Amino acid sequence: MFPELNNLLNTTPEGAEQEKLTLLCDAKTDGSFLVHHFLSFYLKANCKVCFVALVQSFSHYNMVGQKLGVSLTTARERGQLVVLEGLKSAVDIFFRPQEEPHPLQFLREANAGDLQPLYAFVRDALEPVDCGEAAWRCPVLLVDDLSVLLSLGVGPVAVLDFVHYCRATVCREWKGNVVALVHDSGDAEDEESDVLLNGLSHQSHLILRAEGLATGFCKDVHGQLRILWRRPLQPTTPRDRSLTYQYKIQDKSVSFFAKGMSPAVL
Repeated sequence: MFPELNNLLNTTPEGAEQEKLTLLCDAKTDGSFLVHHFLSFYLKANCKVCFVALVQSFSHYNMVGQKLGVSLTTARERGQLVVLEGLKSAVDIFFRPQEEPHPLQFLREANAGDLQPLYAFVRDALEPVDCGEAAWRCPVLLVDDLSVLLSLGVGPVAVLDFVHYCRATVCREWKGNVVALVHDSGDAEDEESDVLLNGLSHQSHLILRAEGLATGFCKDVHGQLRILWRRPLQPTTPRDRSLTYQYKIQDKSVSFFAKGMSPAVL
């Protein structure tokens, strides 16, 4: 968890908001540090987390999590964290017999468009139960990342439907949160990516957009982060509010500063 980012968003694990869709977006840079932040943030907030990890292995996320002060292995063992490891699951689908529908069953279908098994996995992972187990604060769905589904042949409408059902269940019915990463390819001809990104942007309460620098690589400034609040906390505030910061990723933290105010150039 990156304290400086919490300060920018005015959030703490103890005061984590509920019923929100947070969109993480990266353009010409790697926005995975945002995924690691929210994963560690919600685990420290004692939330029940379903993590659909389609990009990296569990060991990778766990290694980064340990640097941020959380153990994904421990969280999974005590039932707080449920992980769908996409890279490992893909192998299981193709080379092992499946007795029941798999969350990534669409990989074996000629027409990849049915994400109902994936939604069922999320629903079963986060559904509240009353059996005397640890009481988690609220359920959270975290996806890294939705753009992978487009690369695997799923249409943007099917992905948006999946997010819609997850929002209806996790956010509205169970008073939880959904956080998802999407790539912005910047290609005007990539219509599917544009449809997905625009569709999610209109639904989101908070958008964090990590962008590469227009001037190219810089060892002291790794990119800039645009923060857009789409739903105000107070009815008297404007509907949209945005801030832009530049940042530098370090081993165990991320430093944020106003444009042109990097310590390296002062």
